Amino acid sequence: MWPPEPPPLPALTRAEGELIDRYLEVVDLLGRINPARGRDTYSGLRAAQALVAKAVQLREALDAMHRRGENEVHAKTLARALRTLDGERRSQRVSVPPASVS
Repeated sequence: MWPPEPPPLPALTRAEGELIDRYLEVVDLLGRINPARGRDTYSGLRAAQALVAKAVQLREALDAMHRRGENEVHAKTLARALRTLDGERRSQRVSVPPASVS
């Protein structure tokens, strides 16, 4: 039996798709850097080094949208795309985990 198909992505412009992809890459790296969830300094260091390049790509995606006249962010549509791409789970790694009950 096959797993259920994920919902389709909403229709996005190329720039919006690039924005979503770059944003999630940054979120993933921030999750790896998060000291409350980290395992070692080396993996955090590597993620921080990669973050610099990914932040530039994120900025370029936003700049491309702006240059093309895409001045409005369609938050509901982009949020749907983020949910489809597992953005909720991925962004949880950026937050501080709840305190454990002793």
